[in-house]
Amino acid sequence: MTETLTSRTVRSPVETPRLGGLGLFTVLLGAALPLIDFFIVNVALPTIGGDLHASEPVLELVVSGYGLAYAVLLVLGGRLGDLFGRREFFLGGMAAFGVTSLACGLAPNAWTLVAARAAQGAAAAAMLPQVLATIQAATGGQRRAKAMGLYGATAGLSMVAGQILGGVLVAADIAGTGWRSVFLVNVPAVVVGLVLAARAVPETRSQHPEPVDGPGTVLLAVSLLTLLAPLTEGRATGWPLWTWLSLAAFPFAAWAFYAVERRADRQGRTPLVPPSLLALTSLRRGLVMLVPFSIGFSGFMFVIAVALQRGAGLGPVPAGLALTPMAVAFFAVSLCGPRLVARFGTRVVTAGGLVQAAGVALMALAAWRSWPHLGVVELLPGAAVAGAGQALQLPILLRIILSEVPPARAGVGGGVMITTQQSALALGVATLGSLFLSLVSGSGMRDALVTTLLVQLAGIALTVALSLRLPRTIS
Repeated sequence: MTETLTSRTVRSPVETPRLGGLGLFTVLLGAALPLIDFFIVNVALPTIGGDLHASEPVLELVVSGYGLAYAVLLVLGGRLGDLFGRREFFLGGMAAFGVTSLACGLAPNAWTLVAARAAQGAAAAAMLPQVLATIQAATGGQRRAKAMGLYGATAGLSMVAGQILGGVLVAADIAGTGWRSVFLVNVPAVVVGLVLAARAVPETRSQHPEPVDGPGTVLLAVSLLTLLAPLTEGRATGWPLWTWLSLAAFPFAAWAFYAVERRADRQGRTPLVPPSLLALTSLRRGLVMLVPFSIGFSGFMFVIAVALQRGAGLGPVPAGLALTPMAVAFFAVSLCGPRLVARFGTRVVTAGGLVQAAGVALMALAAWRSWPHLGVVELLPGAAVAGAGQALQLPILLRIILSEVPPARAGVGGGVMITTQQSALALGVATLGSLFLSLVSGSGMRDALVTTLLVQLAGIALTVALSLRLPRTIS
């Protein structure tokens, strides 16, 4: 049957929707926006705090409120897209993301901004899982491999570009908007995305829709909240009793979630996160490696933003531009990833980890020798090498994780992967960020930065070891 590029009509089950070039660009735009917004506020936080008279715990909520809502609702967003149609949820999620971004940009006070950021995270959770699910369901063969490579490159580049863009926008003070422009910039991007999506993104859904797993959804939310909420807010609030009670409850909540999901799977019902998915070697081992990689990535981005602004005395633009070599190297090297994998297999990921370790070591050396005169020139060699190493890992790792997931469960598989990644990103800010800030008062900014980078090196060593267990080829 002839494939069609449009998707305004509902296809019969035997037709195969096709994601064209414009459609792929559109869904990748939808993938970039939530990741950019996770990092774009890092360099804007000092300005936000001064303008809205926000305390440090409230500023932490500006970051963590978005991340928590995002992580908690991602798997549910993927399941609902499978059930009701991924294109419709992509459009709805993108529209909601634009509205909530506008609310963030117009927030009159800090608590309104916190609420708007949480709503923005929920909108992102509706939109982002549909990206991977659409790619899985509407591409195949080499087209899918190329699309997944571009998705991975977009994800990594968005994380770095978000921090750079945040610094530029805050300093530009467009029409007197100051920090508000880091949110308002999403609005025109969303309008363009909605127009393109309506024309070029095909409708896909599971041929056997699965109902929402209510108990699993609640228990997953409880599990993530009991872990992430105290870790993200604990240091800023002085570790009150609720943080310790929450952390103590986490193992029980996680066990209850797994028990409920396993029982549903054995009884023939469809759990939110089917344990049978974890039987896929590529998905299971890829997720295990994704956790320390993402923790190190986000922890580094947060720490370097704080160190360059508070310690080295750089403004938002120099602090953001200091990571430009990392972004440029990531983009350039990620384009070579598919060819390298075709020739050398997934050992490219191992090589990428070693390259990244060399880059982080160079940045630690630069911080030790040049402090407090640390900027783009001093960080350039290490940042470029680290960016190249990250580009040899993240895009390929995301391809590996989803390589064996059947199209019918594309939304669930994508949701599980992104939830794992997002939770780890939040953990990175909470753990490495808290370590760095706690060391500053006793050791000084330079020693705190160098120590945190050395801890990240230990995490990279773990990812290198885990990469040796990945399948040698991508199916």
